[in-house]
Amino acid sequence: MNSVAAPSPGFEATRTRAWITPLEIGVLGAIWGASFLFMRVAAPEFGAAPLVDVRLALGALVLLPFLWRSRAQFPLKSWPKLALIGAINSAVPFVLFAWAAQRAPAGIGAICNSMTVLFTFIVGVLFFGEKVSARRAAAAFVGFLGVVVLASGKTAGASIGWAVAAGTGAAVLYGIGLNLVRRHLTGLPPAAVASATLTTSTLLLLPFAIATWPEHAISTKSWLASGMLGVLCTGTAFVMYYRLIARVGAARAATVTYLVPVFGIAWAWLLLGEAVTPTMLAAGLLILGSVAFSQRAK
Repeated sequence: MNSVAAPSPGFEATRTRAWITPLEIGVLGAIWGASFLFMRVAAPEFGAAPLVDVRLALGALVLLPFLWRSRAQFPLKSWPKLALIGAINSAVPFVLFAWAAQRAPAGIGAICNSMTVLFTFIVGVLFFGEKVSARRAAAAFVGFLGVVVLASGKTAGASIGWAVAAGTGAAVLYGIGLNLVRRHLTGLPPAAVASATLTTSTLLLLPFAIATWPEHAISTKSWLASGMLGVLCTGTAFVMYYRLIARVGAARAATVTYLVPVFGIAWAWLLLGEAVTPTMLAAGLLILGSVAFSQRAK
């Protein structure tokens, strides 16, 4: 009787990774896309700074065990640098996105967020001596064209230009922050770094959150949205993202960038009834196309 050899454990592990990685990337894209929905719900009642401070604090708590486990790698002298990077990479861009969410549909912020990849490249070229190719320069130009198209749009007769400017500014800060992390925090556990920067950002933003805390009662819906924003879209999402990087590498994990605006627009349309305008579609295609082209050129 002929016998059939059983699959090796390595084969089973590879087959498992073949389907689990795309699934996790999809789930992460859906979670980060939902963050713009939650900001759109909670920001009008909380205000930008109070909402973001709640988000940062909850995210830091979720990631705290990672920081505690690696606390010996974070001497006292490293904390000013962590605070600066936290402000650039978390506190200020989160506030800008929350401010934009008070003035424009959730999909606008999600589309602007996708520019992070291009701004990371541009900052690297301008300030850190990275080489630039004609293809990547063209991709950056197309991405900026998409931002211009997006800023020119209107929603319910109101201009969204300032909201687009805020979202684009947040993406620029993400680009600066990612370059700083890459050059100054390499070798440290990523999840612990995220916890440290979120913790310092919480403390830095706390006085502004207290000063602008709303005098009116905040609804249960907004509290739930802020909780989901901090626990799910910040703390839990970071854990998933760093686990993906460890398993498949940063380049493949970064493909989640393409899914965030898709889910951001879809969630807002399904759950908030926000219209998807032709301007949003055209700008989204230009920006995502430029990001995809930039990644391929790399």
